[in-house]
Amino acid sequence: MATETTQTVTDAPSVTHLSPSPLLTDLNRDGYVIIPNALSPEQLTSLREAAGHITDLARKGQWPYIRTLPKQFPPWSSDPSNGIWGVQHLMHPDMPGQPLFAASYFTDAVVRPVMDLIGCTDDSELIMELYNLLVRPDSDFELRWHRDDIAATATAEEELARLNKPAWHAQWNLALYDDASLIVVPGSHARARTDAERAADPFEKNMPGQKIVQMKAGDVVFYNNNILHRGAYSASVERATLHGSIGHVKGNKERARNVLQHGVGAWVDKVDFSALPEELRGRAENMRRRLKQMGDVSGDVGFAHDD
Repeated sequence: MATETTQTVTDAPSVTHLSPSPLLTDLNRDGYVIIPNALSPEQLTSLREAAGHITDLARKGQWPYIRTLPKQFPPWSSDPSNGIWGVQHLMHPDMPGQPLFAASYFTDAVVRPVMDLIGCTDDSELIMELYNLLVRPDSDFELRWHRDDIAATATAEEELARLNKPAWHAQWNLALYDDASLIVVPGSHARARTDAERAADPFEKNMPGQKIVQMKAGDVVFYNNNILHRGAYSASVERATLHGSIGHVKGNKERARNVLQHGVGAWVDKVDFSALPEELRGRAENMRRRLKQMGDVSGDVGFAHDD
């Protein structure tokens, strides 16, 4: 009988040599960490209204940047006739409610945990990356098991080569309604897939060790994007979850494809942050400038997955 082996990273994928914060300790151990009540009731109400408005426009074909069914990875069509499961580019200059979405991205409630997780003492090394909205699909829809930046065809050695590198970013889901859509295999961000995981059906509903991440409205989960994970979305359950990432300047080369494949470089230099509160405006402008620099030096990055 074949013997199942598990190969692990040689060092925890931390990007700091200082004593890790409790958040980083939990992220390095499990691959994800939940922070409850990241939004006030007032913020939750305002963001729900803005998210509902842009989702309605997207379903009617009046916002072209969408995630269309049944496609999992970019590029997506701008035609919503088969239904949508996401709205892209919340900080686009033409996005209705853009200042409100931008404020929820650059707020201390998000940025300070990000700095803890990627090893920054201030925001001068942070790069604006992606901010999108994951919504209730028009029909039930599931994502296959995947790692965001590692192809399913990767060998164990190729997986470990990527997992042994620092992440250089933090990624999160911030739920505007209760959300139990994200399913992860805790600890899988720190090892190659097992033989059972490689052999499993891409839509396996009972992957060994899996955990459904249960979020209440206003909670935020930060997770390593190379944890083995999938999504399961019900057309009968309301969903509006802000899905974002922030990068570290040292990770430009590693992060360029994962970020720029979404098309953010086409409009980032046109964003106007003047409506943001003064305490957020400088942070936003500087992080946007660093993203523009990433795009200028990266060229054509292609796509991380074939779908």
